[in-house]
Amino acid sequence: MSAGTSSAVGRTPVSRVSRRRRGYDPVAVDDFLADARAAFESGTEGSLSEAVRTAAFPLVRGGYDIAGVDAVLARVEDAFAMRERDARIREEGADAWVAEARAEAQVLLARMTRPRRERFDRVSWFRSGYSTAEVDVVTSRVARYFSDGDPVTPDQLRAAAFHPQRGGYREEQVDAVLDAAVRVILAVR
Repeated sequence: MSAGTSSAVGRTPVSRVSRRRRGYDPVAVDDFLADARAAFESGTEGSLSEAVRTAAFPLVRGGYDIAGVDAVLARVEDAFAMRERDARIREEGADAWVAEARAEAQVLLARMTRPRRERFDRVSWFRSGYSTAEVDVVTSRVARYFSDGDPVTPDQLRAAAFHPQRGGYREEQVDAVLDAAVRVILAVR
């Protein structure tokens, strides 16, 4: 696509993959980004950063490049998260906002410092979940961010991918916790 795809922040070019490869459905992506732009420009309140973070699109042959769309979505999410943070500070005050972010970080830290291979629920041995070792590495890194200030970015967590493992961690639970970690990191930027 040479003309570009609209984002909540401006026009960002997103290329298409070849007709032999699969990419995100251009119509679904364009519609989602148009809605996001309208919400951003209208100043719509609510947790729109979460809607961006959890957006999913069908895969089609010759669709938009997945990495390119994900990069656009990361910038859109960042813009909404900053707006949400500023609105919460205006409404509740900086002290209440910091206390809430700190409390959520403590909950996440408690989970992420559980013993290895016990941090999340497991699926049955007959099903595949996320690799426990790989998830434990990522969650240990996030735990060090919360406890010691070791650097980790939302983009690193967004890009985290895990191999399947029989009897591994329940994917939905891991995804929800990593989404919450992204939300906290964005809140304290």
